[in-house]
Amino acid sequence: MPATDFQGSSVPFASIGRSILSIRRDSVHGVDGHHHDSPAGGASHDLELEVFQKHVSDLFHDLSSGGAGGGDDLLSLAWVRNLLDSFLICQEEFRVILFSCSKGQQQQAHLARPPLDRFLSDFFDRAVKALDLCNAIRDGVDQLRLWRQHLEIALEALHGGQPLGEGQVRRAQKALADLSILMLDEKETPSSGGSSILLYHRNRSFGRSVKEPPPQRGGGGSAASAAHFRYLTWSVSRSWSAARQLQGIGNNLYAPRGNEVSSTGGLAVPVYTMSSVLFFVMWSLVAALPCQDRGLQTHPSVPRSFMWAAPMTSMHEKIFEESKKKERKNTSGLLKEIYQMEKSSRHLTEFLDTVELPLSEEQEVELNQEVQELAEVCNAMKENLDPLERQVREVFLRIVRSRTEILELLNKSHNPE
Repeated sequence: MPATDFQGSSVPFASIGRSILSIRRDSVHGVDGHHHDSPAGGASHDLELEVFQKHVSDLFHDLSSGGAGGGDDLLSLAWVRNLLDSFLICQEEFRVILFSCSKGQQQQAHLARPPLDRFLSDFFDRAVKALDLCNAIRDGVDQLRLWRQHLEIALEALHGGQPLGEGQVRRAQKALADLSILMLDEKETPSSGGSSILLYHRNRSFGRSVKEPPPQRGGGGSAASAAHFRYLTWSVSRSWSAARQLQGIGNNLYAPRGNEVSSTGGLAVPVYTMSSVLFFVMWSLVAALPCQDRGLQTHPSVPRSFMWAAPMTSMHEKIFEESKKKERKNTSGLLKEIYQMEKSSRHLTEFLDTVELPLSEEQEVELNQEVQELAEVCNAMKENLDPLERQVREVFLRIVRSRTEILELLNKSHNPE
């Protein structure tokens, strides 16, 4: 699978400045090189670990404040893209720390000794579960694309530039009705015709192109089309559960004890930090985007002694509280644009159902306002969905690459030449 060109990402957090890759070189420049000879890494190693914690804290404080757009951007497409950028930065810096502590056979052997080997093994088990979630989230992005297509049909029908006619109203009403059906809670399962298509697609993953089978005949109108699409897009089995995957990532995720920190040369701390970052990112993606069997109850406790704990906990609480609001329950996702789409399309549907042609001047103003709101949502999705999918793909690839590289390193430590 070719690497993704990630230069098209949103590149957030410019105010934070350099990554740990350059900070480490500058900070460690004045420290004697012999410190790296010990398993613990000496003063430069301790400084490297401290800088990593500080950088993770800076990234999550910026996310907690909503970045440049302010706190109201929490759970927007822009915020989700910033979240994924932050994860990619943390993942790369975590990888650098592990490799900088594995130069030479003595350091490699240190990675393979208990309890560090167990921390790393648990982290990679969590990473495998995160790969499944990346595939499911990609499916959710596909859902959003289809919703946007129906929005575009409705907007095109109402944007004719001529006096609104009955045919335009009917076309917009049908597009909005189909959209409403597609946005039903994904927990509902279609009653017919899906299992064979599901099995055909269940192994679809990043980088794999599968030609879709033709639609089945004799469907049951819009509801059947929505059911068919759900089975056509989900790449996971009917019994697969995002909630269970999150629970698997969060289980036994606890901060290392003092003796575990000292016996691992401090490396247990960045492993725990990266595990917590992985969990929060996946939990937030499941909360925001359409995903099969969404569930947000899992919440590992993070000690306040970690610099990044406060902003991460704050965001978790805000997102969880949002999920409990009456108008957000049983929705396909908490993404800001999904809520705006549901609200605006409902208002526009109600308007079109009661309006009489020709429109009065007052009605034209109201229609233009409703259409403008939907157009803003549609444009936001058009601008962000493709970059978002590339970022999710990049997260998938980076996890795979780091896991492979570090497992090979651990294998060498167990079987030195």
